Amino acid sequence: MSEPARAADLAALSAAAAVAAMARGEITAERYAAALLARCAAGRALNAFITLEPERVLEAARACDRRRSGGAAPGTLHGLPIPLKDSVNTCDYPTTAGTPALRHFRPAQDAAVVSQLRAAGAIVLGKTNLHELSFGWTSNNKAFGPVRNPHDPARIAGGSSGGTAAAVAAGMAPLGLAEDTEGSIRVPAALCGVAGFRPTTGRYPNAGVAPISPLFDQVGPIARCVTDLVLFDDALAGGGARAAAVAPAGIRLAVVRDYWFTDLHPEVERVAGAALRRLEDAGVELIETQLPELRRLVDLTTGVIQGRDFRPAFAAYLARHHAGVGVDEVLAAASEDVRRGIAQFTSPQGTYFASDDAYRAACEVYLPQLRAAYRDLFARTGAAAVVFPATRIPAPFIGECRSVELGGGSVSFRSAIARNIGPGSTAALPGLVLPAGLTAEGLPVALELDAPAGHDRALLQLGRALEAALGPLPAAVSGAAATRAV
Repeated sequence: MSEPARAADLAALSAAAAVAAMARGEITAERYAAALLARCAAGRALNAFITLEPERVLEAARACDRRRSGGAAPGTLHGLPIPLKDSVNTCDYPTTAGTPALRHFRPAQDAAVVSQLRAAGAIVLGKTNLHELSFGWTSNNKAFGPVRNPHDPARIAGGSSGGTAAAVAAGMAPLGLAEDTEGSIRVPAALCGVAGFRPTTGRYPNAGVAPISPLFDQVGPIARCVTDLVLFDDALAGGGARAAAVAPAGIRLAVVRDYWFTDLHPEVERVAGAALRRLEDAGVELIETQLPELRRLVDLTTGVIQGRDFRPAFAAYLARHHAGVGVDEVLAAASEDVRRGIAQFTSPQGTYFASDDAYRAACEVYLPQLRAAYRDLFARTGAAAVVFPATRIPAPFIGECRSVELGGGSVSFRSAIARNIGPGSTAALPGLVLPAGLTAEGLPVALELDAPAGHDRALLQLGRALEAALGPLPAAVSGAAATRAV
């Protein structure tokens, strides 16, 4: 076998398989890191990274090898290079949040989640590109360039964690760190054809991550398979005794058609419908039900809380980590589209600005009602999770993320991309995105599964079973193909 072929084989390993091989001494961390860096170089036209320093990565890998050779016990993530969304603080790399005013911001300390990953033996592969300030779903970043979808580089990768999803989908790493407030893990995972896991809010530490809303923000992983999401959860939350493997037969999933399945793109409807039939053929029981008041409660909570939380939360982050700039300076230097979008929610003159009374009611009345409605749904159906298409549309072309025609009418891009994915994170539920198939144009479509709060390990075990029933997607285009396509 040629050396390039061996490197390609290494890059194709799951994170769990790579860590196991390095822990046993079958491959060195340095050799594995070099294989991933070769994939990063081949796919550079996807613009997945803002900061990537190969020699720093290789030196960290050599240090892992030295520790193992010296007799140190390998950690859960021994030698694994992990790309990090560039809104997550790192002491040895800039943390830009994808915005010009923070281009040279170097926090003094790692975010809590990064400290845990390093303690488990992981290596920072680099800092990935994102939608500026995490305020959007395209990752069409005007300051650092757009992230391109590995399945079609002319299309968006999704956001806000688009760089992490693109890197994982293109084989640059098997497992990456992202962050999700209203879909920022799950949207790019869905559009790039990989698995994404937003845990129950608070399961992993969020300290040291550029915020939008402390009530909704949550870091989490993106990976090519659910087994690697479990590996991440082992490192961050402690796996404990592994739950017994589950089989699809007998699994109950709730289906709410009058919200999540209305006015879908025809190809999303076709692929999602076929995926549900495959699950039924494998023995899954679909429970048709309703979630009364869902649309009203989401309208009264999600945007209201995020819009009012952003400025104070972001100001506190900048001050706590001595960024040297304030919110107004960051926004003044931000790209016009992002600045305008944020103002719509945060300025008293903005279209979506919420009054003090509306914010208080959202937090104290409507958010508890939304979470109670989910608890009632799970109690009366006995379902392990709610299942639905993650997004209403496949990935659109970069620069064409405006209103779309769905269900015979014009729908905003925000609704097309985030209507389905927003309720679960608002309700603090764990959500798992799994690839469901490809459209006729070869674009990924995904299913999301939202489980009761705190049922994270059960959801991941469920995901393993359903992943096998759904079957794999064809691989995304290679880095070389992506380069030619741009």
